[in-house]
Amino acid sequence: MGNAKSSAVSKEILEDLKLSTKFTETEITQWYESFQKSCPSGRITPMEFEVIYSRFFPESNTQTYAQHVFRSFDTNDDGTLDFKEYIIALHLTSTGKTNRKLEWAFSLFDVDKNGYITKSEVTDICSAIFKLIPKDEQAELPDDENTPEKRANKLWTFFEKKDNERVAEGEFIKGVMDNEDALRLIQYEPANK
Repeated sequence: MGNAKSSAVSKEILEDLKLSTKFTETEITQWYESFQKSCPSGRITPMEFEVIYSRFFPESNTQTYAQHVFRSFDTNDDGTLDFKEYIIALHLTSTGKTNRKLEWAFSLFDVDKNGYITKSEVTDICSAIFKLIPKDEQAELPDDENTPEKRANKLWTFFEKKDNERVAEGEFIKGVMDNEDALRLIQYEPANK
């Protein structure tokens, strides 16, 4: 009965995703089929997302960071990710333009979703990022970024704000774009081994 409809992505969502991502119709359809197999309910819960995310960082503690990433992608705040939110997240983190990635990074750091970032929020996210870094790599970090707090302090200096001030999205993007170190500090990419 309704199975034929649920096994194919709707034309509306397909067209919207083709416009807002670089994925082709074939790629979107393939992602949808995979999504439906993994998530028959059509939604990813925070716990399911943590499991998926942990596969990308098998040597790391991904729980806290995955929770923040999930929050930033749950654009309708319903506590789950639907297929559209999932594909947009995939696009932003894999093929999106730098400016769009930084807009997403801002939403990641804006923990309370008030449109600004505080030093406390930067520290929260830097702590979560730090947990992604394997212990042997942590030992090799420069002295001024070998703890979450030091990373947060170093990043905060790029925004030229006092500890009690806040950063708007445009300031965040400019601060990161103007400083290669800042771009490196807002993410963790595993070393190729």
